[in-house]
Amino acid sequence: QVQLVESGGGLVQAGGSLRLSCTASTRTFSSLAMGWFRQAPGKEREFVARITRGGVSTSYADSMKGRFTISRDNAKNTVYLQMNSLKPEDTAVYYCAADRGYGLGFRQSEYDYWGQGTQVTVYS
Repeated sequence: QVQLVESGGGLVQAGGSLRLSCTASTRTFSSLAMGWFRQAPGKEREFVARITRGGVSTSYADSMKGRFTISRDNAKNTVYLQMNSLKPEDTAVYYCAADRGYGLGFRQSEYDYWGQGTQVTVYS
């Protein structure tokens, strides 16, 4: 069983930045692809970003490209989401997730483990 703990959420003004972290309790973190999803009030959870096991390849939802950056440090069992140029519509609970498989990782069903989420609120 892998436990994921997110941190770094908070309240930020539009145009500002936040960096989310997600630390995994596992000895095999480098064997997991990692992703970030988010869920805004009244909306379905949506894909944000994904990073492969070695961190070489990343993918993003179109609305996050150029503003968000996913990265990982396998020595620290941690994946990050750097969020810049934040907008009020980025307000959501952000979840990290771990995937033991080898799919594209755009769907929630591909992920095996989930964190509890961290709230990000962007005000104008």
